Amino acid sequence: RESDHRAWTPVTYTVTRQNATIQGLIQGKAYFFRIAAENIIGMGPFTETTKEILIRDPITVPDRPEDLEVKAVTKNSVTLTWNPPKFNGGSDITMYVLESRLIGKDKFHKVTKEKMLDRKFTVEGLKEGDTYEYRVSACNIVGQGKPSFCTKPITCKDELAPPTLDLDFRDKLIVRVGEAFSLTGRYSGKPAPKVTWLKDDIVVKEDDRIKIKTTPTTLCLGIIKSVREDTGKYCVTVENSTGSRKGFCQVNVVDRPSPPVGPVIFDEVFKDHMVVSWKPPLDDGGSEITNYIIEKKDTHKDMWMPVTSSTVKTTCKIPKLLEGREYQIRIYAENLYGISDPLISDEMKAKDRFRVPDAPEQPIIKDVTKDSAVVVWNKPYDGGKPITNYIVEKKETMATRWVKATKDPIFPGTKFKVPDLLEGCQYEFRVSAENEIGVGDPSPPSKPIFARDPIAKPSPPVNPEAVDKTKNSVDLSWQPPRHDGNGKIIGYLIEYQKVGDEAWKQANLTADSCPETNYKVTGLTEGLTYKFRVKAVNAAGESDPAHVPDPVEVKDRLEPPELILDANMAREQHIKAGDTLRLSAVIKGVPFPKVTWKKEDHEVSPKADIEVTGVGSKLEIRNTVHEDGGMYSLTVENPAGSKTVSVKVVVLDKPGPPRNLKISDVRSDSCYITWMEPEDDGGSVITNYVVERKDVASAQWVAISSSSKKRSHMAKYLMEGTQYLFRVAAENQYGRGPYVETLKPIKAIDPLHPPGPPKNLHHVDVDKTEVSLVWNRPDRDGGAEITGYLVEYQEDGADEWTKFQTVPMLDCVVTGL
Repeated sequence: RESDHRAWTPVTYTVTRQNATIQGLIQGKAYFFRIAAENIIGMGPFTETTKEILIRDPITVPDRPEDLEVKAVTKNSVTLTWNPPKFNGGSDITMYVLESRLIGKDKFHKVTKEKMLDRKFTVEGLKEGDTYEYRVSACNIVGQGKPSFCTKPITCKDELAPPTLDLDFRDKLIVRVGEAFSLTGRYSGKPAPKVTWLKDDIVVKEDDRIKIKTTPTTLCLGIIKSVREDTGKYCVTVENSTGSRKGFCQVNVVDRPSPPVGPVIFDEVFKDHMVVSWKPPLDDGGSEITNYIIEKKDTHKDMWMPVTSSTVKTTCKIPKLLEGREYQIRIYAENLYGISDPLISDEMKAKDRFRVPDAPEQPIIKDVTKDSAVVVWNKPYDGGKPITNYIVEKKETMATRWVKATKDPIFPGTKFKVPDLLEGCQYEFRVSAENEIGVGDPSPPSKPIFARDPIAKPSPPVNPEAVDKTKNSVDLSWQPPRHDGNGKIIGYLIEYQKVGDEAWKQANLTADSCPETNYKVTGLTEGLTYKFRVKAVNAAGESDPAHVPDPVEVKDRLEPPELILDANMAREQHIKAGDTLRLSAVIKGVPFPKVTWKKEDHEVSPKADIEVTGVGSKLEIRNTVHEDGGMYSLTVENPAGSKTVSVKVVVLDKPGPPRNLKISDVRSDSCYITWMEPEDDGGSVITNYVVERKDVASAQWVAISSSSKKRSHMAKYLMEGTQYLFRVAAENQYGRGPYVETLKPIKAIDPLHPPGPPKNLHHVDVDKTEVSLVWNRPDRDGGAEITGYLVEYQEDGADEWTKFQTVPMLDCVVTGL
């Protein structure tokens, strides 16, 4: 038994030796053990361990440390590291012992008294040229473990060191022209490394501006009065016989840009403006061009006038020119670091170069009828020559070909009535202008129009009313207007007014957001009273409003909950274990009720899926088990009331195990078995019981009854002296339940009784401290061979008998009297 428990647990029944191995104990727990002897008569008294026994692996010294390595060697020191042993012996490592041996000597000597738990140590004060080997051991509370494998012989001398490089500069460096810059850093290595500087893979050489300075530990490249050509990728290489290291820096020497590239090209020249273009500078100064500055100068004057200083394009319009004057243009490029020298153009006179008129703007269509429409447009720029004619064209929107509206000239007016349209067809129109140079581009097409007589505003909607409401909304409904004004009703505008206010507020902003004859007005304040009105809208505009007859108080409409049960919510529902349980009902009520499912007045099992929609609720349990049965209830509740419905669910399953299995009346060839019915019959009547037995030496169970309806059975035909186990299971129409099994085996033997009393007890000899006794065998032995006789004595006048000893024969000498 565990030391903190009172119950004893049997370990085995069949130990014939005087020792046993107990399995399945838990490390770290303490246990008591007891043992008793048993013969065919029964079990003797137990002998118990006097102290609790703690279960744990035995503690030993640690294994040897691993991976002892030499990390650094100088002429007078050695640095070593190692890893802990694979097994610490069952106790934490308390220290490490590091030992060294001078090659040529026999003994190892302890190096230090430090505990070295960080597993790293530097042995100092050694003699240059001496050779040592080292080993390390781990210690725990038990003692010192085996030493590690020795290092290779180590000779104290300075080692080679590969180069290191620590730079003071970043990957990129930007420098203004004329400024100085330097690239510095530190380095090390044994033997002393060689330092080399490269720019764009070419060795850097010193001159008046470039200086290179190298000391045993530092390096520096300095450039005085930098120029644009100093831009490049600089590389410093530190190299010795053991390796090399490199560092890089992209240096960008920046300056103002060079001038834009000419010549200045005059793309367009007019009497009052010009359009010029140029090419970017060949050198942007190492920084993106951020701006061009453009200036103009009348050649009759000496003053340059600004045009713009905020463009990154290489083209520019020069406005506000005087017709007939000659002009020069100059252009500067600008980056973050300054403004370039200018590019100056040739002289150019401001005068028109005549061309066809521009395209007019999109025309407007007015006064549409079923066979005509009036097209109106604005006069475009005439291209330098007066406009002599306008050309108006029409096209059905689905067609691809434009047709002239008339062959007659249209001038000077800028509107034209297009005749001969087909009623109901959709048309687009465009206009072109003409001068003596030619016909200009056409305007963009007009908006499409249908050829039909103009429409009027519709009449008001019919019979608006409030059909529903909540605490913050009202549902309105109405009939379409009696007259649509010859135009399609686009939709409706809904307005509301708080009683006592003068202003009407719009519930929807556009008519097409309410194309149907109903609308929910939301965002109202609970408890207030509102008026409502509705307008119909077509292409001609809004109708007069139609008013809802009475003001409406905004509050929830209450309807008590109502449950319409589905077929699976009958008073009682039977399902087989493993099937899916489904319970559902349709729910009504305003506001929509709160839905609660319960089982036996408790929360429903978490494995149940519960779904609630706006019209009902459903409970579903997959892979049902017998425990899912019970009384389920569905409650719906809102401020107007509540309603509850219940259904009894029976999950039909195999029965549980029988109870209270007992074995009695054991004989050499039979025994009597009794039991009680299971606590749970699985929802169906128990049809029969199955009884089986098993010889403890066999793995096979044997049925001795499979159709018993009684709760008892006489097991016959047992073999005398054999030990048996028995088990019983119940069956119903859904299958066989689990077995209940006897806890201990019973042996098939006839019952034993104590033997009768010995006969004719008398003494044959007496001494001052002892008595010799003899007796005869009893008349009956109780069904088993007599194994011994217990001798007791009592001092005359005393109440209790004192046990002397048990003897196998019919005589005994009692001593110590």
